[in-house]
Amino acid sequence: MSVGTPIERIWPAPVTGALTDPELTALYGRSARPHLRVNFVSSADGAVTLDGYSAGLSGQPDKRVFGLLRMLCDALVVAAGTLRHEGYRAVRLSPERRAWRRERGLAEFPTLVVVSGSLDLDPAQAAFADAPVRPIVLTHADAVPPPGLTDVADLVRCGTAPVTSTDRVDGSGRVDLAVGLAELRRRGLDQLLCEGGPHLFGALTAADLVDELCLTVAPLLAGAGPGRITAGDASPPRHLPLRHVLAAADGVLMLRYARDPADPTPAGSAPAA
Repeated sequence: MSVGTPIERIWPAPVTGALTDPELTALYGRSARPHLRVNFVSSADGAVTLDGYSAGLSGQPDKRVFGLLRMLCDALVVAAGTLRHEGYRAVRLSPERRAWRRERGLAEFPTLVVVSGSLDLDPAQAAFADAPVRPIVLTHADAVPPPGLTDVADLVRCGTAPVTSTDRVDGSGRVDLAVGLAELRRRGLDQLLCEGGPHLFGALTAADLVDELCLTVAPLLAGAGPGRITAGDASPPRHLPLRHVLAAADGVLMLRYARDPADPTPAGSAPAA
């Protein structure tokens, strides 16, 4: 059943009437192959934050889709800076969404994956200390963990050379994102959802690892100041076709862009068995 502000599909084939949660779930779905989906919200003039936080741009329709995307993924990938700044808590789901996952043979909760070059992380933060599934931290070979971090999270060291420059993702050091994603997929975490921040999105784009972008556009002008949803070093443009456009009754647009399923498997995907 649909709840809160109604959401309708307006493209490619308009659907009259509010979409239910099962209908929204089917529109986003899970890919038949390893897949990295990025989810962001921005203002109409491209701002990634309002008053310093993304929450100021997000309303009930965005939060609804946000929760469904978490339900659909095997692992939630986030940069350490975003984890700290946005105050991430443990990744938990409602009983109904946990039941949906169990019925499809999925783990009851997605795994939190944190990308950190500096390992400036607090093991006592609820995202780690209260996690229902042991989180994973992608870092580099020379990073030194703070006391207690390895008690609450698995460290995956991927990269010593500047293969993928993500030093601006979180402090110093470099993390090879293609190697990191391949290791996640080796562990059976094929469907990945990245929630940012902008430097991580930029590094994933530069490494050609992004399969899909879900972008919510809030109907407001934030004005000058805030950054874009992507940041970092320049990289070649990547074509990403538009797949659907949803509109909420409050004027919010939800856009989904994704690679063609027939495209070659991107870097960082586990080889076929």
